Amino acid sequence: MTTAEHDAISEREILPRGPAQPWPIHFLARVIDWALVTAAAVMILLVFFNVCAHAVGRDLAETTETCELLMVWVSFLGGASIVRRSGHMTITEFIDKLGDKPRRIADFCVQLFALGVLWILLKNGLIIVDNNWGNILTVLGIPMSIQYMPLAIASGAGMICGVFDLYQILCGKTREERYGADE
Repeated sequence: MTTAEHDAISEREILPRGPAQPWPIHFLARVIDWALVTAAAVMILLVFFNVCAHAVGRDLAETTETCELLMVWVSFLGGASIVRRSGHMTITEFIDKLGDKPRRIADFCVQLFALGVLWILLKNGLIIVDNNWGNILTVLGIPMSIQYMPLAIASGAGMICGVFDLYQILCGKTREERYGADE
C-alpha cells in the first residue's frame, strides 16, 4: 500500500463521506471538515484544561470565551458541511412518492428556496460582520466580527453546494445519482 493510499484510507475513517463533486467544491468541503475536526479537538483540550484548573481553584476566562467562539464556528460550519451532503433534516413522505421528473422538479424548487434563505443569511451576515469590527470581545480582546463571520462563510459555502446541486438537477440526475456516490 502506498503512502497516498494509506492517507486516503485514514482520511475516510475520520471524515464522513460525501457526494462526488468537482475538485474546487471538494477542496472547500475538506477545508471545512478539517476545520471542524480541529476546532472540536481544541475545544476538548481547552475544556479539559479548564476542568483541571477548576480542580485547583482557578478559572481561566480565556478558555471559556475561546470555547464559546469555537462553538459558534463549529455550529455554522457544521451546517455547511451537512448541506454539502444533503443531510439536513427533511420530511420526505410526499416527495419520495413522486416519479423521476416530478421529483427533480420538487428537488429543484426546494433547492431554490434553500438558496434564497442562504442568500439572505449571507447578505445579512456580511452586514453584521462589517458593523462589528469596532466591538471587541471582552476577554480575548479580538473583534466581535470574528464571532459573526462563520454565518457568512457557511452560508456562502452552502450556496456553492446548492448551486452545484441545481446544476445537477438541470442535467437530469436523480437524488441517488447526486448524493449516493462516495467520494
